Amino acid sequence: MADIKGIDTESKAVELGERQRSISIAEFFEKNRHLLGFDNKRKALLTAVKEAVDNSLDACEEARVLPEVTVSLTELSEDRFHLVVEDNGPGIVKNQIPQVFARLLYGSKFHKLAQSRGQQGLGISAAILYAQLTTGKPAKIVSRISPKKPAHYYELRIDVEKNTPQILKEEEIVWQKEHGTKIEMELEATYQKGMQSVDEYLKQTAIINPHATIVYMSPKAEQFIYSRATDKLPPLPREIKPHPYGVEIGLLMRMLSSTTSRTLQSFLMNEFSRVGAETAKEICENAALLPSQKPTELTREHAEKLIAGIKNTRIISPPTDCISPIGEELIEKGLKKEIAAEFYCSTTRPPAVYRGNPFVLECGIAYGGQLPAEQPVTVLRFANKVPLLYQQGACGITEAITETNWKSYGLQQSGNSVPAGPAVVLVHMASVWVPFTSEAKEALAHYPEIMKEIKLAVQECGRKLSIYVNKKHHAQRQLERANLFEAYIPEIADSLAALTGVAKTPLLDKLNSTLKKEEIQAQLEVRIPEVEEDMRLPTKHGSNGSEDEEEPASKPLTKKKKEEQKKLK
Repeated sequence: MADIKGIDTESKAVELGERQRSISIAEFFEKNRHLLGFDNKRKALLTAVKEAVDNSLDACEEARVLPEVTVSLTELSEDRFHLVVEDNGPGIVKNQIPQVFARLLYGSKFHKLAQSRGQQGLGISAAILYAQLTTGKPAKIVSRISPKKPAHYYELRIDVEKNTPQILKEEEIVWQKEHGTKIEMELEATYQKGMQSVDEYLKQTAIINPHATIVYMSPKAEQFIYSRATDKLPPLPREIKPHPYGVEIGLLMRMLSSTTSRTLQSFLMNEFSRVGAETAKEICENAALLPSQKPTELTREHAEKLIAGIKNTRIISPPTDCISPIGEELIEKGLKKEIAAEFYCSTTRPPAVYRGNPFVLECGIAYGGQLPAEQPVTVLRFANKVPLLYQQGACGITEAITETNWKSYGLQQSGNSVPAGPAVVLVHMASVWVPFTSEAKEALAHYPEIMKEIKLAVQECGRKLSIYVNKKHHAQRQLERANLFEAYIPEIADSLAALTGVAKTPLLDKLNSTLKKEEIQAQLEVRIPEVEEDMRLPTKHGSNGSEDEEEPASKPLTKKKKEEQKKLK
């Protein structure tokens, strides 16, 4: 059949229909690798290291083993690197190795409501896909689960059209580790130091995971050892069931159709957390549904009523043993281990809930010491103990920090901007499901409940910082007064000796004893050798960026000081 212009639309439709075919997830991400964090060569190197290290830390913690992770980067040629990541985790059983490393969207964490670094089953297989795409070489895997079992060696590629593993080589080998996993890949990348580098990622990982030891060999043949600050493993998060407040109608309908529960009441009690017999009856009553109805027979209209009934029922917040925050003590240990400052504080907020998902916000601040005083503070963002190095401006953490009034806490701030001063601000979110803005997991979404908790955590640490800063300024003023009096002691002693006829030496001793600088320093917990350098107020910076030196005591007296001296005489 032809239209007015003489085109055979029927044959054209048939032709177009023959072109339609399904697309595998591997094919999709091969063309859209930027969605997974492989935007450019520098970021690709960081993402590959990040995914491998995150998997290693997760595996070690689940097996209750103190993590020991080794990362080695070797520059083979311009824009080509050899990456090796090795851990002492529980290892992977033989038949799962190809699936874990060479199949996208395959893992154990997507359907599990418990805190973990990985969520989607994409990370390490996406890194292997990128390496395969840019170099054509397979990934090499070694894994061992027990000293009594042999180590298994695989060379793997991903069949992009089918999203299945291709096993190029498989054998048992001798490996010195009793248990663990080792992955090698060759990829196209660029290595640069800086705030968004592999070096910075591993340093921040060591801060937020003080129980881990990380050994890093950089492409420049530099070895960095980040030793653990504690031998205590974090509590193992427990898996929970979804909370009724977080379920949507589409998910609810799917749960109703697949449940084995025989009644609606038992369905609510068995499939959701914090729903007991009385709560289930109240939900049914508010939804105008019978508790004895069969879940598999409920229609979409029934599901809508059930959603409304859930919203009108007061249900206890979900349990919080599914998340494992770091804790105030370990946050401070992590900061002290890697950041040279003079004051540290931290706080862990009580658990809160967004969309039925429990979460905890933590904050830590390192202040003073060797940190630059005239630059914006360094913001360290973390989600489930993983550093977030990109998209800082689009992150909810950054927005909450900029909306906080830092002037009242002793830092400089211009408008709604990141404050300036010698400080590092750390913010960590722990949750069963972290709401990232993209699949690359680089920034937190701006949920009102999360933004509120970030601000409260930051403000709580800010108050602790304010106490210290005010105490420091008070010490400075006391010491300035004592130093001023000390400068005039010799002349005062001369005058008193001339007036009283007493020898000058005992007068000097008596006047010096009235200073009580040691008592002031002890009261303010200030070490004597560091008074002049550490306890002075921030000074202006010269044109060369270095701090102006403090006035020497031998500097000629100004007119004002001469008048003060005259009054004292």
